[in-house]
Amino acid sequence: MIRFENIHLSFGRVPVIENLSLKIKRGEKVVVLGRSGSGKTSLFSMILGFVKPDKGRILFDGTVLDDQSVWQVRKKIAYIDQDISLGSIITSELIDSISKLKVNSMLVFSKERIHNLLEQFELPLSILDKYTQELSGGERQRLAIVIAALLERKVFLLDEVTSSLDKHLKEKVVDFFLQRDDITCLISSHDPQWYAGNSVKIFNVEDKKWKQ
Repeated sequence: MIRFENIHLSFGRVPVIENLSLKIKRGEKVVVLGRSGSGKTSLFSMILGFVKPDKGRILFDGTVLDDQSVWQVRKKIAYIDQDISLGSIITSELIDSISKLKVNSMLVFSKERIHNLLEQFELPLSILDKYTQELSGGERQRLAIVIAALLERKVFLLDEVTSSLDKHLKEKVVDFFLQRDDITCLISSHDPQWYAGNSVKIFNVEDKKWKQ
């Protein structure tokens, strides 16, 4: 599904990732470990084509990621990070504007689906009438997850998406992603809820090894 082959990445003269190879199969849920600055977020940026490795290559569904293929790859991925930027707009208008994008023309953003997802993540329907900048950090994180779910992508890049949530809500979000067999997830998080059970594989970016 996603393959990193002999990746080297540096910023200026500072090496961040050296000779890293990693294969993520379709349907797998992989948590990446590593200290701050070890390159976890850079992995996400490289998959999305925002950062290019100095050496090595990345493949998505067997296609080498380059300037031409990256646009098609991005259409298949939902990226959610901890610094949710939703602009300054009424929430319902934000969802409506996303639904009208050409890339989403085949999707149906029904009121029932939206309401069900809001309820699932314990967001009140009244949030639809609020401006996005009025929302708390935890509300923005959950709203971003709702929008990502509406997009029906099959690959999720989750970068500290539960950092602003309490234990109960962390567990709800973790269950939503880990219990689905039809999606592939690459996860960076310090929250222990992601490590419970046997459904997650753990890869240490610094050691370049799978955790047994």
